[in-house]
Amino acid sequence: MAAVCSFFGHRDAGEHVRPALYAEIERSITGRGMDTFYVGDYGNFDRMASGILHEMKERYPHISVFRVLAYLPTKARDQPSADQMPTLFPDGLELVPRRYAIARRNRWIADASDIIIAYVVASYGGAYDALKYARQKHKAIVNIAEIQKRDGE
Repeated sequence: MAAVCSFFGHRDAGEHVRPALYAEIERSITGRGMDTFYVGDYGNFDRMASGILHEMKERYPHISVFRVLAYLPTKARDQPSADQMPTLFPDGLELVPRRYAIARRNRWIADASDIIIAYVVASYGGAYDALKYARQKHKAIVNIAEIQKRDGE
């Protein structure tokens, strides 16, 4: 059975997060046995996670990486190209009003995950709500923001 690691973070996360995110992703593969990764498709934190996972896939070819969509692609330009990672679209999400789609997708991700790697500093917003939900579901969570704060970075 696949061990799933996913990501929640602020869309405006800066590049200072990248080294710690890289280290946590590698630790999740080598130390925690994670082999399946779900990443969103919105904001800088998701882009950083996707980029790092793309690099990691070269070093650890056994891992699987999926972009989890909140919306069905509607135009040809929205369709994934051959060089992009495979996508998942949670069942029933097409019935959810657009304004709630990301929150519902995030709950699906949390439910499907064994561990969440996050970068959440604010106590509001979608990333905060997703992390709060994951905590309620007793998911293992590594919040890079808390680590950086503790270590004085």
